[in-house]
Amino acid sequence: MTITTEPIVDVAPQELRRLLDAQRAAQALDPIPDAATRRDRIDRFVAAVLEHSAELAEALHADFGSRPVTTSMEVDILGGLEGIANTREHLEEWMAPTEVPAAMGGFIPATVQNRPKGVVGVIGPWNFPVVLVFVPAVEALAAGNRVMIKFSDMAPRTGAVFARAVASRMSPEEVVVVNGGLATATAFSDLRFDHIFFTGSPKVGRLVAVAAGRNLVPVTLELGGKNPAIVAPDADVAEAATRVAAARLFNNGQVCLSPDYAFVPASKQDAFVEAYRKAVLTYFPTFLDNPDVVSMVDDANYARVAGLVADAKSKGAVEVVIVPEAEQDRLPAAGSRRLPPTLLLDTPADAEINTEEIFGPVLVLHTYSDVDEAIAFVAAGEHPLSAYWYGGDTDDFQRFLLNTTSGGVSRNDFGLAYGNHAVPFGGVGMSGSGAYHGKAGFDTFSHQRPIAHHDLPTGLAGALVPPLTPERIAGVAAAAAAATADTVARLGRPDERGRL
Repeated sequence: MTITTEPIVDVAPQELRRLLDAQRAAQALDPIPDAATRRDRIDRFVAAVLEHSAELAEALHADFGSRPVTTSMEVDILGGLEGIANTREHLEEWMAPTEVPAAMGGFIPATVQNRPKGVVGVIGPWNFPVVLVFVPAVEALAAGNRVMIKFSDMAPRTGAVFARAVASRMSPEEVVVVNGGLATATAFSDLRFDHIFFTGSPKVGRLVAVAAGRNLVPVTLELGGKNPAIVAPDADVAEAATRVAAARLFNNGQVCLSPDYAFVPASKQDAFVEAYRKAVLTYFPTFLDNPDVVSMVDDANYARVAGLVADAKSKGAVEVVIVPEAEQDRLPAAGSRRLPPTLLLDTPADAEINTEEIFGPVLVLHTYSDVDEAIAFVAAGEHPLSAYWYGGDTDDFQRFLLNTTSGGVSRNDFGLAYGNHAVPFGGVGMSGSGAYHGKAGFDTFSHQRPIAHHDLPTGLAGALVPPLTPERIAGVAAAAAAATADTVARLGRPDERGRL
């Protein structure tokens, strides 16, 4: 199969607005589509991707320069199907109005209606450009919305195939895929969607949030961050190193969930390094010509990660490059963008790599004499998307959960929370806002509208307007005094300085 280079052609802002207006007009004709309609849209969307799966995988290989077709099939195409099946199964259940307790002594019953927001804009990343627009788009369809997708311009061949695939099964009034560069991405973010869903870097996420804020468009940000891996005192160090290596090197580290740094007991650093090296050489017995290696996506990202390593080395860090000995003198491989698996030891605090998300096959290794040092380090930094603990469910682990904040936590393996469609997936703070996957995704793309009513003989608003009679004034004062007394009885009285 031959995948041709696709030129990046920007879409004019007026054309983007036309597409949005067409979807909004279509939504107005069927504002709350039934379950059968939603399921049909999901099925056609899934079929469009699966029917073009081989072409998509080949395009991903071409866009990356080197990416195994099997890896793309496993993750970018098949990786979202289990969650989509879960969404299809629960669709009627999630759509149903929710009864809530009645107010005012049971006289004002209410329900909560799950209503589509309207037209959703999905902006995708380059590292897994198919699945990370595929899944949120399906969840938006499940919630009854229309969807416009801005595909990553860093995967132009894949974007062209994906757009053609979607158009083969979906009308542009249901789902439409937009390709283009920075001008298109900027104009897309400026559209007055009913919700914007963005996956990518914090730097670009800020720009999307600002654009959405100008239009008061709600936005979900799926970002990344400095994900920690703590190898606890009770952990099997060799096994932990093997698993951390796999987590760091998946997609050559170009994963928002990958650990950026690890902490190990100081007495076990050498054992960790040796086990990590052994694991890497097992995964990649050769490197420079190995077709299983994923290259860095482009020259800029190769240079960026290589620059982070160079900066750390210049400040005293020790670089451990892990490739077969016979290949050591052939690095770097000019033009291949094959950045080798690397450990950094003794990295000083002022190295840029300690604050910049790596997004490459480099792991910074720290040591501790007391595990609370590692916990405090994680707690002091920006909140990561995922935090990893290797060891038992001990008091140390519970202290780690208590004192740190992250989008999710996985113990003893990589990205466990991501694969469970019964839990929300998302970040917090610098690693994102909002969540999706399963019911959380359905809720993200729905407006929960309360509907309340009563059949009382008099209206409630009449009690809130004048006249303010003496009886009403006295009644309010008595209610305030009773509420105050009740609260003070629970808390106790403050001392003269205003503290308890």
